Amino acid sequence: MPVAPVIALSHGGGPLPILGDKNHESIVYSLKNRVPKILGLGTPSAPRAIVLVTAHWSTAVPTVSSAARHDLYYDYSGFPSESYALKYPAPGDPPIAREIKSLLDAHGLRARLDPSRGWDHGVFIPMLLVNPAADVPIVQVSVLESEDPEHHLRIGAALARLRHRNIAIIGSGFASLHNFAAMRGLRFGGTAFVRDFKALSDEWNAALTAAATAEASDDRWTALRAWRTLPHANQMHPPRAGEHFMPLLVCAGAAGDGEKAGVYKDVYSGVDILTYYWGAPQVD
Repeated sequence: MPVAPVIALSHGGGPLPILGDKNHESIVYSLKNRVPKILGLGTPSAPRAIVLVTAHWSTAVPTVSSAARHDLYYDYSGFPSESYALKYPAPGDPPIAREIKSLLDAHGLRARLDPSRGWDHGVFIPMLLVNPAADVPIVQVSVLESEDPEHHLRIGAALARLRHRNIAIIGSGFASLHNFAAMRGLRFGGTAFVRDFKALSDEWNAALTAAATAEASDDRWTALRAWRTLPHANQMHPPRAGEHFMPLLVCAGAAGDGEKAGVYKDVYSGVDILTYYWGAPQVD
């Protein structure tokens, strides 16, 4: 049986990828084309389920969606009415949810099950593009309010066992950049702002890539524990607002020792947005 992949993808801003926003064209292309290839959708190696760690659910302890079906939680505001009528009827998987809780508990991470919270847009927006058939069960997992890097890496290590049962792991965040002030500047601040911010972003992305793609687990964990010390980290993710980086930490923790990472690049408002993945060939 194949070892299922792990991918820390960029889900874009609210429902904008679905609404045709021009700044999301590159991200939408990747969600529709690259991510399905990484996951092996439509092939004999397609995952039998997906564990999806979402940046839009921060909790005190790791929390796992555990119902057989979950409604959608439209956790955005001010968008056209069609963005509140979206549906994504993929099933949940209560037995896998219970197993995730057991794995997290065994790793010293006090977890709980939640049968009622809906799937937020960190789940349904990318998955509408990645797998519109909605035929692969999903179990949603939270990130931690503490933003503790070690704990998120350990969550990934706990989940890694599921990969050997063909259960894929997706981290849905925005690891390269999640700073609303900067994102507004990129959209409305003019060419000089974009040029200057891109220079910072390029330095940050280079350092982040070196950390995230380290093949030895010890090296990867050591570098990512100290992610706040990487160049311009606070400009990319303001202090105490690093929730969109946390899914990458979980995915990096789920990657194996000596496992080679793949990377692909999207462009958002003039800056590079990177996605990291393990357990799949490099995609174009």
